[in-house]
Amino acid sequence: MTTTAEPTSDLTTGGAGPDGARPNPFTRARRAIGGNTTLVNIVGLLVAIVALYLYLMFNAVGFFTAANQSGLLRDAALIGVAATGMTLVIIAGEIDVSTGPAVALSSVIAASAISQWGLPTLLAIVLTLAIGTAWGTLAGFLRARFNVPSFIATLGLWSVLRGLAQFVTNALPVQIPDSDPVMDFLNGSVLGVPTPAIVMILAFLVFGFVARKTPYGRSVFAIGGNAPAARLAGINVRRVRVTLFATMGFLGALSGVLLTARLGSGNSTAANGLEFDVIAAVVVGGTAMTGGRGSLVGTFLGVIFITLIGNGLVLLGVNSFLQNVVRGVIIVLAVLLNVTLSRRRGAREDD
Repeated sequence: MTTTAEPTSDLTTGGAGPDGARPNPFTRARRAIGGNTTLVNIVGLLVAIVALYLYLMFNAVGFFTAANQSGLLRDAALIGVAATGMTLVIIAGEIDVSTGPAVALSSVIAASAISQWGLPTLLAIVLTLAIGTAWGTLAGFLRARFNVPSFIATLGLWSVLRGLAQFVTNALPVQIPDSDPVMDFLNGSVLGVPTPAIVMILAFLVFGFVARKTPYGRSVFAIGGNAPAARLAGINVRRVRVTLFATMGFLGALSGVLLTARLGSGNSTAANGLEFDVIAAVVVGGTAMTGGRGSLVGTFLGVIFITLIGNGLVLLGVNSFLQNVVRGVIIVLAVLLNVTLSRRRGAREDD
């Protein structure tokens, strides 16, 4: 009986080639990075952010001022707080397009509770967060119980929330008192770092831990990868979906509270188009729109990148209508890059 020896793989030879020579460190690093689409995306984003930052620093008047850098962090926080939850939603193969109106209505509720209903500020914030969680739960219930596509459920919610915000305020701002210690703190800074930015960083740390280190987080990835298989494995898919959208409602309300503190009022027309920036940040960060793959680190970098783009376009004097064109192009290119990387990874695994 004749036996044939199987070719020795790079893994068993420590990465040695056919002649037994080990590849140099650069080649080993390139192979390691090339086999990890998430790492490729993160490295690419870091390079793009540094290049964009340097370009704006030397070409956009006023970019490198302390006031603008603080404003950058505040703008990033408005996108980033919601993007943490959106990352898990998209990883699970879902979508939520109601973020902008959710933030606007939350700001109206918070401002109205403080200035018109006479509630203490902390109680007004708790009430706002509870109401936001409730409408997020409703969207999740429609998706989980009646199998309504998440895009349709949240699109309907988008219209309802925006309409309610404009109806109850007559599309006019709802002012809050000038001297409110809680709101002043939320609009202030700690050791020079804006409070909203600290809230955003805490949100990323919490959700990063949840996504990678808890059974719930692993369930989200499993559902996004293959929902029927996840159900057969004993995962309560309905409960996870409801929790995802309830969390999005909570985070939208939290963003609304932060926006109220920043503007000094609740505004029904605020956060217009915010959902596109949030989704763009998540997709640019490497989360697959098809579900099953994503990274909170990538989303964080995506938030920074999208915020820099928006700030830079304003400082460079680009027409506001063209700014929307640029955002749309970025989203399409990010999706194309995601699809390309996923196909290459699939082809590599098949080989």
